[in-house]
Amino acid sequence: MHAESQVVRGQWQTLLDFLHALELGALPPRVLAGARGCLLDALGCGLFGARQPWSRIMAEEAYAERARGVASVLGQAETTAATLAALCNGTAMHGFELDDLLDEAIVHPGAVIVPAALAAAEATGASGARLLLGILAGYEVGNRVGLALGVEPARKGFHKTTLAGPVAAAIAAGIVIGLSREQLAAAAGLACSAASGIKSFAAGSGGGMMKRMHAGRAAEAGVRMAQLAARNFTGPPTAVDGRFGLLEVFAGESAAPARLSARLGEAWATDDVFVKVYPVCSWIQSTVQQLVALRGERALDANAIARVRIGVSAYAIRSNGEPAPIDTMGAQYSIPYCAALALTANPSDPAQYDDAAVAEPARRALARRVELHVDAEMEAAYPKHYGARVELEVTGSGRRESRVLDPHGMPADPCSDAERLQKFARLAGAALAPDRVEAVSQTVQRCEQLASVRELTALLKEAR
Repeated sequence: MHAESQVVRGQWQTLLDFLHALELGALPPRVLAGARGCLLDALGCGLFGARQPWSRIMAEEAYAERARGVASVLGQAETTAATLAALCNGTAMHGFELDDLLDEAIVHPGAVIVPAALAAAEATGASGARLLLGILAGYEVGNRVGLALGVEPARKGFHKTTLAGPVAAAIAAGIVIGLSREQLAAAAGLACSAASGIKSFAAGSGGGMMKRMHAGRAAEAGVRMAQLAARNFTGPPTAVDGRFGLLEVFAGESAAPARLSARLGEAWATDDVFVKVYPVCSWIQSTVQQLVALRGERALDANAIARVRIGVSAYAIRSNGEPAPIDTMGAQYSIPYCAALALTANPSDPAQYDDAAVAEPARRALARRVELHVDAEMEAAYPKHYGARVELEVTGSGRRESRVLDPHGMPADPCSDAERLQKFARLAGAALAPDRVEAVSQTVQRCEQLASVRELTALLKEAR
């Protein structure tokens, strides 16, 4: 047992060695481009999300603490402490189900890692190159820890972003501020004790605002632990994969510690990012995509729809099967509601998830008629693929069916660079004037040339 434990611990240490030695100039061009793309997507999600009520409440609470600091909160003129900025910006970036995902790991990386790295960079006056290094390191940790945790935590009802998120954020912030190898290990060890977060928001009784803050809390914890480690506050070096560590405590039999260090320098997390198209749970993207295609350009009358049958994984049914959601969070997590919406309106429109839209009688009645079943192919493909098999019967038009294993936006069917830029412009345009939207986009594209990240964050303060 002792010898096996030593081997397991070595894999986390190998990953830390690799990340601490990262140099921007040695990275493949696609990896650097991927980091810039992830930064831009997170900023777009955050600028849009900052206008939501949960983000405003979080910002009001943060500013009520009157903490001093130079870190920016999206859409706000006044700066604050780095930990609070990470909390607010993480909440905003995760605030409308549009942020990216690492599919097999089942972890939302951007809304945790980008706010942590950005806040740490502002607090220390770090360069754009350090910011990108921190983002890349954080994505590697988020993905690899998520993969090493396996599927058991999700089955138990943990939100895996809150388990892998704090340690990923701590590594991102630690790389940005230039922690030593020992300090970086300490930050990660401390962050493991901040892992928490349950999926009661998906229970069907109303999700409230809880999930929105999960990424923010993880980002906040990561920045705090990196700051403590910089002051030589120590943590256990085996907190990830040692005895009573993150993997053992949360993953149990599904733990796969070998995935922490597999194919280092060959496989990069930024190659595997799922860029969301619709503001709904990732498991529902394929259903919405297919129903929009099957219905055609025009929305259908709910009364003309005779039958909707959707085959997905058992996990998706358990997590996303509520037929009668009562709030925005519930609607974005409900396969039946999103299916009814995709057939009768525009599922890309954020207004279709507000309380009034969720309560619309005809749509609710249609959602209750949506049939869900476990599809053998989709069950076998979980969690590497987020597919669905859809059958639609429209009165007078007969039966239509479709199957998609990987929805658009996933690595198997990625969004183009143009689509990612369009998404950013659409989301950021809710908060910034058009010329400022373009300036942010251009600045991100040359991020590694910035002497200070504050050149970028200065552009994010001007709200409409």
